[in-house]
Amino acid sequence: MIALPYGKENLTYVPRPTDEVLYSRVREMPVGNGAALVEEAMAKPYGPSLRELAGGKANIVIIISDHTRPVPSRDILPGMLREIREGNPSARVTLLVATGVHRGTTVEELRAKLGDEIYENYPIVIHNARKEEEQVYLGVLPSGAELWIDRVAAEADLLVSEGFIEPHFFAGYSGGRKSVLPGVSSAVTVLGNHCSRFIASDRARTGILDENPIHEDMCAAAKMAGLRYIVNVIINGEKETVAAFAGDPEEAHGAGCRYLAGYCGVKPQKKGDIVITTNGGYPLDQNIYQSVKGLTAGEAACRDGGVLIITAACSDGTGGEHFYRALRDAASPAELYDACMQVPQAETKPDQWQYQILARIMKRFSVIFVSSPEAAPLIRDMKLGYAGTLSEAIAMAEEIVGKDHHRVIIPDGVSVVVEE
Repeated sequence: MIALPYGKENLTYVPRPTDEVLYSRVREMPVGNGAALVEEAMAKPYGPSLRELAGGKANIVIIISDHTRPVPSRDILPGMLREIREGNPSARVTLLVATGVHRGTTVEELRAKLGDEIYENYPIVIHNARKEEEQVYLGVLPSGAELWIDRVAAEADLLVSEGFIEPHFFAGYSGGRKSVLPGVSSAVTVLGNHCSRFIASDRARTGILDENPIHEDMCAAAKMAGLRYIVNVIINGEKETVAAFAGDPEEAHGAGCRYLAGYCGVKPQKKGDIVITTNGGYPLDQNIYQSVKGLTAGEAACRDGGVLIITAACSDGTGGEHFYRALRDAASPAELYDACMQVPQAETKPDQWQYQILARIMKRFSVIFVSSPEAAPLIRDMKLGYAGTLSEAIAMAEEIVGKDHHRVIIPDGVSVVVEE
């Protein structure tokens, strides 16, 4: 029996003897006390300690993740706040929520993420990438895009961040520099970084940092913004902290990525005719937008013309109106992809990167979502297949590739780097 994450529960899949199952070895990491792991990392940071950095800084800003990221903030923030107080008891500490260009995080989501004590005792600002008056210009990135970031971050005497590291479908890995770009950058900056030319690069793929143009711009943005210190963790399938890295943003993040790479690389013996993947369950499978990530793992494991099945609850709908309309209104995925490639960097449209990648996948494969009935009309509008159950999706897939087929199962599509 294989558990496939779906919302806050699991779907059960009974594998056939011939199925290949691609598990991340992250589940083999020993589970300890998450807060203790963070404290150990902070006690031996890459570079100066947070306590040292906090000295003499009146205005300290901690960039925290938003509701779409399963960052275990309750493991991370108490240690960061304690070190800041030890280094500078009089410092004013503000929590800045890195929403990127997503919707704002709600009060309920913040309380669930932070706990009542932190929520009620620290000022919290939710980044809004589309409010121009709240952004500050810092210069031009290597790509030519302008860097505008949240005024709260720009005016900090000390800027630090929390985060987690996982494979990322075009930035290589999440965490580190992503707290700044896209986390607290303006829509103009995010759009420039996520331009069609960068997204189309064969280096802008899961698990790749070297010569990745998107990653390089993000690193430059973090330096220009003055990000001095990070605490990044690695989590397992149960969203438990299993490793932590702290200190200099580039060094700590790089160490975390190298460590994770040893656990998350997988390679099918044979590409699947049908590939079943997931987006890791809640909160990562709240919408169709986020579920594109899990599909890219399936993309790397499937033969051309095959079928990708993804289990994703999509309780929050599409996740982006521009994203939804682009697929809904396009004549075909191929036409939409070609149109994306004609858009200049400075004219990149909201959500363009996400529908460009989804269109790329849909050009090569049939895609079926196993999702909630409420999401069914939206999924079908976007020219994707819909099934209410996994068995129904498999039957649909067999209509396309036949009953005699090779099947690859990826229980957690956001935790693996599939080597082609």
